[in-house]
Amino acid sequence: MSQPPLQPATPTPARPPLMSLDDALARLMQAVRPFDAAQALQVSTFDALGRVLAAEVRSAVDVPPADNSAMDGYAMRCADVPVAGTTLPVSQRIPAGVVGTPLVPGTAARIFTGAQVPLGADAVVMQEQCSAVGEGAVRIDTVPQHGQAIRRRGEDVHAGSVVLPAGTRLSPQALGLAASAGAATLAVARRPRVALFSTGDELVMPGEVTPDQMTPGAIYNSNRYTLRAMIQALGCECTDLGIVPDRLDATREALRHAAQQHDLIVTSGGVSVGEEDHIKPAVEAEGRLDLWQMSMKPGKPLAFGVVRRRADSPEQAQAYFIGLPGNPVSSFVTFFLVVRPVLLHLQGVIDWRVRPTPMRADFDWPRADKRREFLRVRRNATGGLDLFPSQGSGVLTSAVWGDGVVDNPAGQTIRAGDTVHYLPFSELLS
Repeated sequence: MSQPPLQPATPTPARPPLMSLDDALARLMQAVRPFDAAQALQVSTFDALGRVLAAEVRSAVDVPPADNSAMDGYAMRCADVPVAGTTLPVSQRIPAGVVGTPLVPGTAARIFTGAQVPLGADAVVMQEQCSAVGEGAVRIDTVPQHGQAIRRRGEDVHAGSVVLPAGTRLSPQALGLAASAGAATLAVARRPRVALFSTGDELVMPGEVTPDQMTPGAIYNSNRYTLRAMIQALGCECTDLGIVPDRLDATREALRHAAQQHDLIVTSGGVSVGEEDHIKPAVEAEGRLDLWQMSMKPGKPLAFGVVRRRADSPEQAQAYFIGLPGNPVSSFVTFFLVVRPVLLHLQGVIDWRVRPTPMRADFDWPRADKRREFLRVRRNATGGLDLFPSQGSGVLTSAVWGDGVVDNPAGQTIRAGDTVHYLPFSELLS
């Protein structure tokens, strides 16, 4: 009896290539819409630290508003002091906040830092280069130059000029500049509302389960603390929804609840494709999902999508979703590389990128990886970078010991003395 012909085996579908971090960020920035300007809030300049300007700030005044003295000393006319050692009578005293009278030719005016320079004076000589001579006279021990030690009207800011563009994240010095321009209040974007939850039946909370009560396989949920703190450090409102059981129905319910009042949902864990990873089917059932494998280490898996607020929700009535990997360092690194830009972009920040600093590597990294790597490092006393000995994605001590990461291109080895790209945590987490 003849055998039926063998059927060709069905080929295994090829895995899509890993997506680069830059491509993933480009797609995210295109997909995420900044808040509508109509949602801007007016807040006191006193209370605007860390907020993002929704409208530019123009100066109402010249800064400084008049020519003023850059130091304590004497205002005079250069023509009256042709040589060092010239003595002039002191005709007036001008403290800050007082407007003097026009300077009498052949005299000097005692003046203090910030005081308006009297009409007719064209130089200020610091008091250390002058000597009091008897009653009401001063000897000028140097020959002054025209304009010396005078801050000119408007040399910092001209009235009507833009001092802070829209999209600026307000630092302490930016608040000072806004105040100097006369801005008592500022139009800022509202704070993003972020919902956070973790998935995983293995997760327990410190304080709820003591170490001696932990069952085999249980671990404390460190990501809940790390991610919540990073969300708050970016000035966002964070709702902590805790740990969601590894069940599809529970995950869907958590997503529906989170979408109602939040702009972004952030989760950790469950973004792979295992049988107990329910994020993918849950988000697909409640909205739309892109699941990416990124060419970076740590932090390969990433999920992005939207969750509907109602079954008939229009595009603007959806919450964005980002699912981070569960390993602590992967979650930590992926947050500041991916979630931070999204949260800043939502508020209208234009320049959200952190520019790397060239620094000297004081370590060897002979094992080139095919993925782009972010190595935990610390600056040392000689101006170089030391490498934490263990770079595993579960070694959270590396992120506490270190003060930044080296952004190492794919396929790149490092030898001690090489120049590398350093990204400090102080900027990545602000």
